[in-house]
Order: sequence, then C-alpha cells, then structure tokens
Amino acid sequence: MRDVLIIGGGPGGSTCATLLAQHGRQVLLLEKDKFPRFHIGESLLPCDLPIFARLGVSLDGGPFLRKAGAEFINESTGQRCNFVFERGLPGTPGHAYQVERARFDDLLLTRARQAGAQVRDCERVTSVSLGGDHVEATTEAGVHRGRYLIDATGQDAFLARRNRTIEPLRDFGVAAVFCHFDGLSSDVASELGLSGNIQVLILDHGWAWLIPLHGRRLSCGVVTRKTGVTDALLDDTIAASAHITRLTCGATRSGARIIRNFSYRNARTRGPRWTCVGDASIFLDPVFSSGVSLAMLAGERTADLLAPALREGREADPELMAPVAEHMHTAYVSFATLIGAFYKTRLVDNVFFAPDPDPEIVSGLVSVLAGDVWRSDNRFQRGLVSSSKRRIDPTVG
Repeated sequence: MRDVLIIGGGPGGSTCATLLAQHGRQVLLLEKDKFPRFHIGESLLPCDLPIFARLGVSLDGGPFLRKAGAEFINESTGQRCNFVFERGLPGTPGHAYQVERARFDDLLLTRARQAGAQVRDCERVTSVSLGGDHVEATTEAGVHRGRYLIDATGQDAFLARRNRTIEPLRDFGVAAVFCHFDGLSSDVASELGLSGNIQVLILDHGWAWLIPLHGRRLSCGVVTRKTGVTDALLDDTIAASAHITRLTCGATRSGARIIRNFSYRNARTRGPRWTCVGDASIFLDPVFSSGVSLAMLAGERTADLLAPALREGREADPELMAPVAEHMHTAYVSFATLIGAFYKTRLVDNVFFAPDPDPEIVSGLVSVLAGDVWRSDNRFQRGLVSSSKRRIDPTVG
C-alpha cells in the first residue's frame, strides 16, 4: 500500500512525485512509455523557475536554450513586436527556456527517482478503482494499491475519457501539424539563439510557431481553427512564408505529425481519493505556451496540499483539492481570455502591434505571458478578465 499512485510521468506527474517524496510520502509513478520519448510542447514560461529550484534541477548549461521572451510577426503587414520578460511587472522572473521535451521530461522523471519516488516505466494503466478506503491501478504487471491517485496522463486524460467527461472548448485551435528542422545554418542558429525567443506568426486561420532549440534545431508548427487538417497545411504555410523559408534554407526537415482534438476541459477533475493535474484537467490552445508551466504549477500545489492531508488522514475528502482548482482557475481564465482576445478582438493590433503602447499595459501583458498571474497590481490583467464580453471561463461548460 503506497501513499500515492501517480499515472503519467510528464512534467505534472514528475513534479508531484518529487515533491511528495520530499515530503516523505511513499510514491509509485506508473508511466506507459520508456523515457526519453518524443513529446511536443517545447516552450516554457518564467513562472517555472521557482519550481525548478524546489525540485533541485537546473536547466542552465544543459541541452536547453534560454528564452528571453516572445516575438509576434504578421508577414502580410510587415508588423513585428517583441515582448521581453524582463519588461514585466516587478517580481516577474526575467527568462524561461526552450527545451527538447524528451530530454526535459527525462530530467524531471530522473529527479523524481532521485528524490525517492518509485518509477515504473513501460507499465500502462488499464483500469482504476476509486471506491472504498483505498485506490487501485491495474496494469499488465498486476494491481497497485494506494491511499490516493493522481491522474497526470496529459492529453491521454485517462480518467476524463473513462468517465466521458471531456468537453471541447469552442473557438480555439482544434488541431496542430508540425515538424522539426535540423542543421540550421550557423548564422540562423546564432540569430535565433541570441534571444531564444519563440516566434508566433499570425495567420488567417490560426497561427504558426517557430521555436529555436539547442543544437541548431527548429520546431515549426501550425495551429488552426479549421477541421480536416492534413500535412498540406504545414507544407503550404512554410511555402508561403518568406521568413520560414529563409530560416530553414539548407536544413533537413522531419516528417510531419498531427495532433487533433485540441482545446478541451475535463468536467470532473477531482473526487474522493483522486484528482487530475495538467492536461488531464484542461488543455488550452498553446499560443501562449502555458501547458507545461500550468501542469507543473498544479502539480506543486497538489503535492503541497496532499502531503499534510495524508499525514493527518484527510485524503478521502472529496473536496480536498478544491483550493488547487480555485488557485489554478485564475490562470485558466487569464490565459483562456487572452487566447480568445487573440483570435476574436483587435487585441493584436491595439496592444501587440500598437505604435505607442502604454508601458504599464505592456508590462502587465508581459507578466501574463510569463505566467505571473496571481497578483493584484496588474492593470492589464484586471481589464482583460473583468469584461463580461471578453472573459472566458474554460472550467465551466
């Protein structure tokens, strides 16, 4: 009988596992794949930095690229704007990282092992039992028992799909098609690596990302609100972009991959002896790179709330994780409303590409882009979410 069973070894699950182990709890993490394994979602936010310190991991000096901010580009109009995290409100961390998720996720999972969590990879959970005085997770290797279960299965969303509680979020991106370029020219690699910025290209039907990676690599993808996505969408976007063509000239391109069913919520994220974190709870259109960071933040809060509850025997309370949901609600509403404004309003023209923007508004926007959304002094954020017309609450069906 373990204290906690965690399904999924991505950033949310490994963060939970490490912190719970540091709290002295007996943790078993079950991961269906063998790490390192490929995953998309390579751009992190500055709000991760305090969590890295708590976990005891450092991304400096490794195969990761320091990220100064984000650049937005509209090739059809020639408009460009650059948001540097150091221009955020006082206290907002000044940088983030671009990571190859295979190496990054493996680093976090290795840290969980080092902290004392038991990790079993290549062990897929096929069913769970959540009733009574304990929980159970069944795999091909047998039945594992624990006092509490955390679903950190990402977009697999194990419990949500089992319980049929997945609900699509309308008007956001519905699919992505992407590839990687290897062997960028030395000049391009130096140009992109100087700031490490993610570049977001604004398109009629959505947006495209360009994420520089360590080792002269570039991640390139398109997110669209149209259905029926094929590889041709990526091919056409690259061919139509002089900017992408220039950056990738002479580089070797990988095959395209497609992810469908973007942007959803799980209508039931917690119950007696169980909870969901990260993409197992909700997945927002990734235009502002919030996924990994919000998963780690939720994992941190979950571990800090669960550890004393286990010590005091309160883990069966069905509302134990309500404070985590309330805390994360602020982030989900802030990012969802910003995404909605990105697609539906003139936010891009009036704020992103404004010729003479209000410095306080820019600082507030940068702090939101950095994931620093739990503060009372952000005039931009207050104005964004206070409008009944603009506000989007993705946690409500």
